[in-house]
Amino acid sequence: MRKTSSTRVPASINLDTPKRALAIGAHPDDIEFGCGGTLAKWASAGCEIFHLICTDGSKGTWDPTTDQHLLIAERQLEQRAAARMLGGHHDVIFLGWPDGELASGLEQRRQVALWIRRLRPEIVLAHDPWKRYRLHPDHREAGFLATEGIVAARDPLFFPDLEEAPHRPQALLLFEPDEIDHYEDVADHFDTKIRALLAHQSQFETTMHIGDDATVDVTTQQFVERERQRLATAGESVGISLAEPFKRMDRL
Repeated sequence: MRKTSSTRVPASINLDTPKRALAIGAHPDDIEFGCGGTLAKWASAGCEIFHLICTDGSKGTWDPTTDQHLLIAERQLEQRAAARMLGGHHDVIFLGWPDGELASGLEQRRQVALWIRRLRPEIVLAHDPWKRYRLHPDHREAGFLATEGIVAARDPLFFPDLEEAPHRPQALLLFEPDEIDHYEDVADHFDTKIRALLAHQSQFETTMHIGDDATVDVTTQQFVERERQRLATAGESVGISLAEPFKRMDRL
């Protein structure tokens, strides 16, 4: 029997800086982890960057006595500070759906499509909804909202009541990718990414494993080194010292 062979498409490196980019995350801090270095790099080159956060972040703690209303307010302040550190000059968009209960339903899709039409980004960045063995459902649902929102934003017969013209982005970059085929060199912007991540102080214990006052310096440095190693491992195969990896989709 004759064997068939498949040719693997080489990975791409570094898109041209877009004029506008929209990053869609499930929770405050997800965008900084997934593509903070890329956004900082593009913003420094003149790109307008926008953050859209799908949930209210109200369950992002291990303390069962936490006042969730205060936590929501704190996480919004942290996200706004992080966006500014990356070079964002626009307010963060918070859809406000309950943390842990996000669904890729029609109303959520309508909201995402509205913002894609309104902001008209050339590039959208979002969670990879097809990542295997993912634990957090919000990440998966936020990824589907991005992909489904792009379809609804581009086609005029979806949500015709929206008072915004259809818009088709040029590319979608999925972070936390199950299959990597694109890399962005972020070596010159790693420190900015870290500063933006450290703006999310409410997440030190749960997400970054940064300890209390007695150990904060040591555990912060350990967190920084873990992030550095993660990006170094991602870029190793393509000769980049520090890279953020993505699944790239161009035919939108």
